[in-house]
Amino acid sequence: MTTPSVGSTPDDYWKRPTVDGDAAAAQPPTGDAAAQPPAASGPAPASAYAGPPPSTPPPAGWRPPVHLEPAAPRRLPPQDMADLDAAEQRSQRVTYGFGAAAGVVLVVLVCLLCARVIF
Repeated sequence: MTTPSVGSTPDDYWKRPTVDGDAAAAQPPTGDAAAQPPAASGPAPASAYAGPPPSTPPPAGWRPPVHLEPAAPRRLPPQDMADLDAAEQRSQRVTYGFGAAAGVVLVVLVCLLCARVIF
């Protein structure tokens, strides 16, 4: 953090820097001028953003060149629905088994914690 110089107010940090030849900006406004926003002075500087450059549309019917034609999609093998159902049931049993084991471990831990608090 910078230390304010002697004789400056806390608002000096937030004031705009003065531009050469702009003596009015260096003076703090007094009276009614302090309540009014500053008026725009002169034209915008030359470095202001003028927007994107103009573009010309491509000619009618223009398309990017096509170099490679993709191959036709191949046919997928048929699915064995009975085998898929059996595999899904096996995976469901494994999931339920892990869930039951985790539940048993949690119940045992809760019982051990409760027994330790009581006894």
